[in-house]
Amino acid sequence: MTGSGNDFVMLDGRLTTPEEWAPGDIRSVCSRGTGIGADGLVFVTPTDSTGAVRMTYFNSDGSRAAMCGNAALCSTRLAALLDLAPAALMRLETDAAIYESRCSGTDGRAELHLAAVAPPAEPAVKLAAGESRAGLATVGVPHLVVVIEDLEALDLQRRGRELRFDPALGAGGANVNFVAPTARRSIWAMRTYERGIEGETLACGTGAVAACCMLREWRLADLPATITTRSGLPLGVRAERSRGGQYEDVWLEGQARIVFRGVLAS
Repeated sequence: MTGSGNDFVMLDGRLTTPEEWAPGDIRSVCSRGTGIGADGLVFVTPTDSTGAVRMTYFNSDGSRAAMCGNAALCSTRLAALLDLAPAALMRLETDAAIYESRCSGTDGRAELHLAAVAPPAEPAVKLAAGESRAGLATVGVPHLVVVIEDLEALDLQRRGRELRFDPALGAGGANVNFVAPTARRSIWAMRTYERGIEGETLACGTGAVAACCMLREWRLADLPATITTRSGLPLGVRAERSRGGQYEDVWLEGQARIVFRGVLAS
């Protein structure tokens, strides 16, 4: 499946479980040269609770991640297509939290209701030429958001890797989302260096949420806002800033589309 450019190998958790997969198996399947090719591998499994499914997500390097926004959107649509949960509203269990999600319309899009986002911090990272501001927020996983003048001139692999491992971000580092303004205040463009993939991905759902909350915090954009991903597809973010500074009633909306179906042979 593809979620606005993020691509995933989605597995029916009734037929196989995460315990049956070693990190090397995941890396092999996600390899773009010798496997299917994907940013991550996802298990969608029914639970004992009515209207609920569980998403278990692994990065392409075989590491387990607590959350991935676009994978959650794809899991929502797949759960509905497999009749594991109602399309109108379901509970999506992840390693990070339990979220509400739903399919939106018939155009292959889905919506995810995320937990409140705490006010972003401004870590002591050293900005490079063309970068004007950086902030850190956790949306399931940590995201560094960097405002930059020119996304096209950015050496994302080099600069993203530098910041991803910056000591100011803690031992685990963070995903790095570079954002730049467009002609409209409500639309920003974004490129992402994603940890666990250790390279650029074409979209990042939780990164889009972090970016929109941070841009609102800095009064550079209003909510709702739209992030144009590297794939050219939009991710929509809605949220309300509370008096205490956190962002509540947070919704992410984006594409969740099946590209092909198949059977993995051992």
